[in-house]
Amino acid sequence: MKSRIKLEWENVKNFISMNELDEMMPQIESAHHLLLAKKGRGADFLGWLDLPLKASALLQEIREESARICSEAENFLVIGIGGSYLGARAVIEAVGCGCNAPQIYFAGHNMSSDYIGDLLDSFKGKELFINVISKSGTTTEPGVVFRIFKEYMEMRYGREGASRRIIATTDATKGALRQMAKEEGYKTFIIPDDVGGRFSVLTPVGLLPIAVAGIDIEEILKGAASWIEVANNPEISENPSYLYAAIRNLLYRKGKLIEILGNWHPRLHYIAEWWKQLFGESEGKDGKGIFPASVDLTTDLHSLGQWIQEGQRILFETFLWVEKSKRELTIPRDKKDIDGLNYLAGMSPEMVNRKAYEGTALAHLEGSVPNMTIIIPELTPYYVGQIIYFFERAVAIGGYLLGVNPFDQPGVEAYKKNMFRLLGKLDH
Repeated sequence: MKSRIKLEWENVKNFISMNELDEMMPQIESAHHLLLAKKGRGADFLGWLDLPLKASALLQEIREESARICSEAENFLVIGIGGSYLGARAVIEAVGCGCNAPQIYFAGHNMSSDYIGDLLDSFKGKELFINVISKSGTTTEPGVVFRIFKEYMEMRYGREGASRRIIATTDATKGALRQMAKEEGYKTFIIPDDVGGRFSVLTPVGLLPIAVAGIDIEEILKGAASWIEVANNPEISENPSYLYAAIRNLLYRKGKLIEILGNWHPRLHYIAEWWKQLFGESEGKDGKGIFPASVDLTTDLHSLGQWIQEGQRILFETFLWVEKSKRELTIPRDKKDIDGLNYLAGMSPEMVNRKAYEGTALAHLEGSVPNMTIIIPELTPYYVGQIIYFFERAVAIGGYLLGVNPFDQPGVEAYKKNMFRLLGKLDH
């Protein structure tokens, strides 16, 4: 039996007690039963709960399409924003692409002419396939970018050639992208009605790009499914997702308004970006919620480290630590030792990194910054699947503990109304 990710929280115990956690159990059990019975707020968007068990039915179709793409494409462009690209990018960056996979690019998450133009330049002379992802097909950022690339593909391949190189992931029956896909003859995959964007990484939204990257999507689903058994136990002593949610809630009540997710492996940068959307959109409403921020470590210890150590005491940290590296390197000895680093000779960079992590956790604790650590055995598809489901269940329970609907995002529309007005859209 494979091991599981773990939550280490020793450096929080100076700030909250077991009695406080025990007193939260009735609330946690109530939230747990509301979630599983699908009777809480946002219950129409709980399709993600059992996705790891149901998504296997899609595997063959996704594998066949990814094989077609990989056999013909040198470049693969994913067009989407928010949950329509962050989950896939997080997994691909964490695990790494297979050796025969196309080069994966992402667009539609910004509207920079320079960014788009640079992509167009990089695709010259190389075979390109596109996956455009949008439930409605009218979201401005991916819509603008797709218009540009649709024209590019049709000019380059002709309308029919472009159609077989564009895959649309969208609503099953309605929306502008569904209509366009039907008219143009695009291959399509469905975004389930009961799964919100930030929870969609285990749907075709995430699974198709991940498969094209040469990553074993079945292993990701197995990893996520292995966490369902853990997450279905409401006891926090047996359920790290709920323990994490409970600790966050108690720290929030004590004035810790910011959570910094600090990753100690550069491949986890986009896991943190995905996490920020997951927790920010789920909890930040009704004047409530912890602000999710992230740092890359040790890099940001040389920029934000001072603020974390001695700034306002309104934050706590969650570290992501990977136990096993894929590579083994050794620091060499230097005869002159001008830099004074011979005391590290014979060690691995990973050993130095570990001591930096341990030293940082202790220093921040001494600086009144509570911190806990999610320990990941290694960066494989299986454990990345566990990470995804760990956080999804944690944020669901966390939202209910906070008293908000963790599955809507009404505030996202505010900027759009002003943008549409300023652009002269008449029906905004």
